[in-house]
Amino acid sequence: MDRAAFDAAIANGVEIGGFVPRGRWAEDGTIPEKYKGLVETESEDPAERTRLNVINSDATILLTAGEPAGGSKLTADLAAEYKKPLLHLAIRRSNLNQLTDSIHEWLEKLRPAIVNIAGARASEDPEIYDLAYDILAAALKDRSRSQLASSNEKEAPQHEAS
Repeated sequence: MDRAAFDAAIANGVEIGGFVPRGRWAEDGTIPEKYKGLVETESEDPAERTRLNVINSDATILLTAGEPAGGSKLTADLAAEYKKPLLHLAIRRSNLNQLTDSIHEWLEKLRPAIVNIAGARASEDPEIYDLAYDILAAALKDRSRSQLASSNEKEAPQHEAS
C-alpha cells in the first residue's frame, strides 16, 4: 500500500515524505532509495512509523478491502486518539470512480497540507497495490487540476504512507 501511495503521488508531481521503519524495512525487503524524503524511525516496528505518520499529518486516508485490521486498525485508532480527520474507504474495482470522487471531495473540503495514506499490506490483499494506485492517481490528478485553478491558500499537499 505504501508504495502505491508513493507511486501515485510521484506520478502526479506531489512531494512524498513520512516515516519508515529503521533500515527502510518493509515486509518484502528494503524500501528502495528512489523514494526520497522518507525518515527512518528508531525502531523496525511498523507501529512506530504508523504512529508518527498519523501524528505528523493533517488527515489520513485509509484504504482497505473491508473492515480495518492489523496496522490499518491501528491507523484508524491513532487517528481517533489524536483527533485527526480520517477517510476510510473499502476499495473495490467496481466503484473506482465513486471512490476517486469521495477522496477528491474530502480533500477539497479539508484542504490538508499533509495527508497520510494508509491501508492493507500486499501480503493481506494481493490486489491492493493496483487498486490503491488507480484510485489515488486519479484522485491526485483531479486535485492537481483543481489546485491549479484555485488560489494557493495552503502549500501543496505532501503525502505520507503509514
